[in-house]
Amino acid sequence: MIVVDSSSHSKWLRYAVLSLSVLMVSSAAIMIRYAQAENVSSLAIAAWRLGIAAVVLVVVVAVKSDARAELAKISKQDYLLAAASGVFLAAHFASWISSLSYTSVASSTALVTTNPIWIALVSWLVFHEKLGRWLVIGIIAAILGSALIFASDARLTVSGSDTNPLLGNMLALIGSFAVCGYLLIGRRLRKTMALLPYILLTYGSAALALLMAALATNQPLAGYSGLAWLCLLGLGLGPQLIGHSGINWALKHIPATFIAIVILGEPIGSSLLAWWIFGEKFALLQLLGFTVLLSGIYFASRDVGASARPSARSTISSAK
Repeated sequence: MIVVDSSSHSKWLRYAVLSLSVLMVSSAAIMIRYAQAENVSSLAIAAWRLGIAAVVLVVVVAVKSDARAELAKISKQDYLLAAASGVFLAAHFASWISSLSYTSVASSTALVTTNPIWIALVSWLVFHEKLGRWLVIGIIAAILGSALIFASDARLTVSGSDTNPLLGNMLALIGSFAVCGYLLIGRRLRKTMALLPYILLTYGSAALALLMAALATNQPLAGYSGLAWLCLLGLGLGPQLIGHSGINWALKHIPATFIAIVILGEPIGSSLLAWWIFGEKFALLQLLGFTVLLSGIYFASRDVGASARPSARSTISSAK
């Protein structure tokens, strides 16, 4: 978990932390693929990823008196809201990690990062927030890009591929919808709750929900190979703690719009790693959809980032 003294860090360190964080989250899909190849179920991967992160956070909070004091001040209502946020986070990881069993890393990571689009639409429909020009352009581009990816992957399904790209893409979108609940509740809680208590409660409740789901469906939670355990440990410590914590830290020190742009490096980085390691290539229509979709997310994030208040900036995007 990244902890940096905000009073003395230099500009280059801020961007180094952000770059490392994006690199960490970009590696998540690759480690998940390896764990799945070692016969670890998607639910078990999600449960261990959040569980390992939660255990580390328990230790960190236990040794920090100010974090313990913050926990003691949290109201019962906020505890329940944090638990609900964790359930949304659990649904996000369960569906997104499952999607990687059926579709390409590129399609999965691109579609799951569309949450700024859905948050903008919910904010417009429910909270009557104004849609800016760039946001409208971003929504249109993201929907068009998603349609192109689905159209491209539909050809693979029809051709009789062993995978099921359409199912994988739908699971990735469900993961994007679910993370919106996590982020919207988080925007409410982070106005009054410190970061450490918040992520401890949300990661902990998400891990518990995933553990219960894995047990209810008889998914084995042990007996894995050494490589599988290495991947699970890497997911908990790398993308979850270093990646997410680094991005949350950077949101206080780097303009939110810039961070929203840099976070788009995650699906690009994941796709390049999948091409290099697994030999996954783009179909022409898929590449066009990928490009249009990421452009749409960029435009939407630019508008959201420009208008985000400091207390709400963590809702701009979600990293894996």
